[in-house]
Amino acid sequence: MQTKKISDSEGEILRVIQYADINISGNLFGGTLMAWMDEIAGVVAIRHAGLSVTTAAVDNLQFKKSVKLGDILVLRAKLTYVGNKSMEVRVDVYREERETGLRYVVNRAYFTEVAIDSEGKPVKVPYGLELISPAEEAEWEAALKRKEMRLERRMEGY
Repeated sequence: MQTKKISDSEGEILRVIQYADINISGNLFGGTLMAWMDEIAGVVAIRHAGLSVTTAAVDNLQFKKSVKLGDILVLRAKLTYVGNKSMEVRVDVYREERETGLRYVVNRAYFTEVAIDSEGKPVKVPYGLELISPAEEAEWEAALKRKEMRLERRMEGY
């Protein structure tokens, strides 16, 4: 099986928070952020597989800091695991300070994307993932644990 590097498909999106993005409390609406995260995760998976994908699961979605009107948001996504029909994509979200460029973690989540054909049926991912660094290997191992936990929860009815 041919492989691709993580860097071949990773992505980054920059956004400035506007009035349409905020909730009644003046913070970024969580559903909007989740949609942006889902979008970049899907694009990264499509770039890797060269196929359409659908989101099957989201793990560890946690809102760590609020985001306000006018803030710069950075969404970074990369593959952490490729299985037979699924891929895991890690999405990190940061608020970037205008004055210094320093970034603060806002959110991180892991999206399971399934490769699909034109009829929406799961298909084999044609490329494996080439792991280059110990950090990439550690992410792969953690992805295997998350996958096992998802399967256990499914068997328990969660």
